[in-house]
Amino acid sequence: MTHSTTRRFPLMPAAGLVPFFAMLGLFQLAPMGWVLIHSVNVDGAFSLGHYREILSSAFMRQAFGHSLTIGLWSSLGGLALATVGAAALRRVGGKLRQFMVAFTNMVGNFSGVPLAFAFIIFLGANGSLTIILRELGLISGFNLYSISGLSVVYTYFQIPLAMLLLFPAFNALDDDWQDAAALLGATPASYWLRIGLPVLAPALVGTFIILLANAMGAYATAYALTSGNANLVTIRIANLVAGDLFLEPNLAAALSVLLVTLLGLVTIINRWLLKRNVHA
Repeated sequence: MTHSTTRRFPLMPAAGLVPFFAMLGLFQLAPMGWVLIHSVNVDGAFSLGHYREILSSAFMRQAFGHSLTIGLWSSLGGLALATVGAAALRRVGGKLRQFMVAFTNMVGNFSGVPLAFAFIIFLGANGSLTIILRELGLISGFNLYSISGLSVVYTYFQIPLAMLLLFPAFNALDDDWQDAAALLGATPASYWLRIGLPVLAPALVGTFIILLANAMGAYATAYALTSGNANLVTIRIANLVAGDLFLEPNLAAALSVLLVTLLGLVTIINRWLLKRNVHA
């Protein structure tokens, strides 16, 4: 009875995917199509004028530079700290590990305006930690609302995401490998340099790419901290779509395409590096 029904209605199991593809089309493919079409629309005619305007503008190039700088530094910092955290998390007991995984999930969702408000209270111009460090003479010239300050904030919300992505990868490491390396005279440092990190390399590189995309696409935290005054690509896109002075949605569409293209290029490089690592 079951086999007959399956042959008669071979598409029945696939029917459950219809809502997924409907949502994908409405909220992913359709907006992407709109952005692509309007990015080459100048006064109703096909033109690459918006792209030329962006690439020739020092202000726009600076926005990409700032976004890339924050993305790189926060991704590297978050990846380094999360790697140590994930390695330590693998060694702790069952209940503590479950608690830490749940806590990391919760902290990973703490971003946007609440995170910006917390950092203003903590590290703002008159934040509690800022005042203490200033009195001790341990801090001078730090500005939470600058590119370096935003990098610190971005690093904070990168760490939980990186830990959740890296933790399963550490299960690929067998404790017997380290014992065997120690018997052959390898130090812990040489074990990690020659065995541990090469095994983890695909996960580390893949996580870095995800963190970079996460940082370059972030908007709410930076906007809340700087009131939209930071020259970042996402803020420039938002100002062009919903700004009080300049409304140029087609130019914002071109900016979006360039941002997606940049992230796509980074992803392609990541895939190439992974394939090269596998063949090596």
